[in-house]
Amino acid sequence: MIRHSHEASESWKNLNWKEFRKDLFRLQCRVFKAIREGNKRKALSLQKLILKSKAARFLAIRQISQLNAGKKTAGIDGKKSLTSEERFELEKLLKASSNNWYHQKLRSN
Repeated sequence: MIRHSHEASESWKNLNWKEFRKDLFRLQCRVFKAIREGNKRKALSLQKLILKSKAARFLAIRQISQLNAGKKTAGIDGKKSLTSEERFELEKLLKASSNNWYHQKLRSN
């Protein structure tokens, strides 16, 4: 059995989720606006900004580990759920690996 500390659990619960959603939505609106205007370079840079965004990382982890309907289904690593410490470690891993990601070019019609 994996034990987790009360402090990590409380700090995960006390993150400002509303502010994270607001920040991510604002960035997504800017991407939409840039694409609508035909400014692909700006859209690309904004997508990279979303990828490096702390809000996007935390919301993605929360969606997969807490809100998803399949949250209790084991993944390829065999784990069924993540503790709060594991969620914070996953965020650190995503932050470190965000510099290695390359954008798949936008389709042009």
